[in-house]
Amino acid sequence: MKHRIVVLGAGYAGAYVAGTLGRRLDPADTEITVVNAEPDFVQRLRLHQLAAGQEIEAPRLADVFAGTGVRLRLARVTAVDPERRVVAVADADGGGELGYDTLLYALGSHGADHGVPGVAGHAFDIAARPSALRLRERLDGLEERGAGGSVLVVGDGLTGIETATEIAESRPGLSVTLIARGELGARLSAAARGHLRRACARLGVAVLEHTRVEAVEATRVLCADGTALTSDATVWTAGFAVGPIAAVGGLEVTEDGRIVVDRTMRSVSHPDVYAVGDSAHAIGDNGRPLPMSCASAGYTGMQATGAIVGRLTGRKIPNTSLGYPGNHISLGRRDGILQMVDGEAMAKPKFVGGRKAARIKAAILRMSLWTTSHPTFGLPRRRHRLAASPRKSAEKAVA
Repeated sequence: MKHRIVVLGAGYAGAYVAGTLGRRLDPADTEITVVNAEPDFVQRLRLHQLAAGQEIEAPRLADVFAGTGVRLRLARVTAVDPERRVVAVADADGGGELGYDTLLYALGSHGADHGVPGVAGHAFDIAARPSALRLRERLDGLEERGAGGSVLVVGDGLTGIETATEIAESRPGLSVTLIARGELGARLSAAARGHLRRACARLGVAVLEHTRVEAVEATRVLCADGTALTSDATVWTAGFAVGPIAAVGGLEVTEDGRIVVDRTMRSVSHPDVYAVGDSAHAIGDNGRPLPMSCASAGYTGMQATGAIVGRLTGRKIPNTSLGYPGNHISLGRRDGILQMVDGEAMAKPKFVGGRKAARIKAAILRMSLWTTSHPTFGLPRRRHRLAASPRKSAEKAVA
């Protein structure tokens, strides 16, 4: 009987791992299935561009996995039962259950409203393609009416900064305000913060610092100091959260719901389960939890791939670097910030800004897309056979 590998989610981490496993493991021994709700690969790092009105590439997952032997199941994951080793899914035909021997959990994250009233009903987010397209439609409508409009972006993290500057550059007829709970760019170096402020001023982005939003209404945002800000479109970018599926299923998770994994991305509570990307609580080489980021998706994905192949085939498991090099921030299409960090994840004094930083960020995005959508490139044509008893080998490794 073939060893069944089920991959939940086909974002940066899930698509990469699934395609690479399909290329490295012999199909005579393994059956790999990817479960994803959408038929296309979504470049999540560029959804702020999509919302601003630009077109971004979305390769079909069927084409991405062509030639790998990976099966694609278009469905939504509703539950995981690690004791029975099954996954429940829902699709147009009603769904059902998928059994697995090895599970890769890569369902990622979604926008977090932090319990603020009105966010779910009145705010837009760019955590997923459908919500980014809804925001784009709203912005189109504001421009079509010809009277301008006000856009409030709540959240001063990287997503908020990129969203505010992208909309301001792409749609100069709209008034854009960025609401920061603390100091704008607080995690950047002093020089980088200065560059960020100048970029916002150049693009006409108004910045409100040390402002806490208490409620979102249809046409305004209410702040803790009693201020009411008029808004034709409120964009909520104040953090991300993972879904409850792993926690409800009984996997060991952190308080925020991420699966606790060991150095090889294996669940500490259920050895048949691996987690990567935003879904995983992984400790980096600096001793700190890896942040939710594309870079973390890449590092954890490579480590999980090496661990799964190693354990199933009896080969040595490599230790992939789990680093946190820094932040790459786009400020529209022609400006950006490349901020490197030290071993304590603190910003280094120097940074790269301007067009050079924008080109570097664009190159990283192109590389991420190409690597994810070409899983067969550069891999050996000879696929590895599984060990005689991969489950016993895995159990021995846990003991």
